[in-house]
Amino acid sequence: MTVTVERPPGASPPDAPVLPPRPAPAPQPQVRLALQVPGIALSILAALTLGFVVHLTLVSQLQYARNQQTAFSDFRAELARGTAPVGQTRVEYADGAENGRERLVDPGSAVAVLRIPAVGLRTVVFEGTSGDVLRNGPGHRRDTVLPGQSGTSVVMGRRAAYGGPFLDLDLLLPGDAVIVTTGQGEHTYRVTGLRRPGDPAPPALAAGQGRLTLVTADGDPFIPQDLLRVDADLVTPAQPAPARKFGAASLPGAEAAMAIDPGAWTPLMLWGQALLLATLAVTYLRNRWGGWQAWIVGAPVLGALGLAIADQAARLLPNLL
Repeated sequence: MTVTVERPPGASPPDAPVLPPRPAPAPQPQVRLALQVPGIALSILAALTLGFVVHLTLVSQLQYARNQQTAFSDFRAELARGTAPVGQTRVEYADGAENGRERLVDPGSAVAVLRIPAVGLRTVVFEGTSGDVLRNGPGHRRDTVLPGQSGTSVVMGRRAAYGGPFLDLDLLLPGDAVIVTTGQGEHTYRVTGLRRPGDPAPPALAAGQGRLTLVTADGDPFIPQDLLRVDADLVTPAQPAPARKFGAASLPGAEAAMAIDPGAWTPLMLWGQALLLATLAVTYLRNRWGGWQAWIVGAPVLGALGLAIADQAARLLPNLL
């Protein structure tokens, strides 16, 4: 008589080897978000510092070249139409209006083209001397007459950053020509000398004469020590200067030589907040997706925000840097 023993479903046969139990998987270390944020923040801070240096030495030069090309084209069109500003104010006409409205020339408006053949310089000059304006090129001090007019005209420009248009002013010699084109025509000056702090000022102008003073930082590039002034006397006939409505007392402090631009604080804070939010977002995505996936998405965003911050931070440096 044969006895059949039924095995429960899934049971191993009697002669099957007994396998040891599989060990439980080792617990994966969990990196806390609170520990990741400081490390990433320090990395981004280091990248911002490097980006700021790259911005001043490279990106700002490209910005200057682009802004100059656009401004030169627009100013040539204004000269052809006869609408280039010739004083502190300009008249604007509404569509169909016979009488225009007089208003101050906006800071950042192109007012002249400056050429100095001895140092190979040709640059558009803008109205105003704040750090924001001088990112585009040299600026005309608004409480002085325009170049070519009777009186003393002051033009300020950067020595190193944003194209450094006035880098070689210290190479000028007495007799070198300075040619300026405005809405009143072309005007020629002759350099009379260079001045540093402590040097005597040039003699006062006689009635009907004109002078141009170019101002920039003195010292090594990006390490300003003081001011350098180049004086040039007008040798072509002086043009009449319209009535002035903007005096030295009305000049904002941000437009003085070696001043900083406090208007940069607000956009700098806003861009900084955007960078902080982007940093947190990249940290979150790193935990959800992985490291390289998060950086592929986040690196372009962080790079763009870093350039915006560097551009605004540069306005907090001396405007003649």
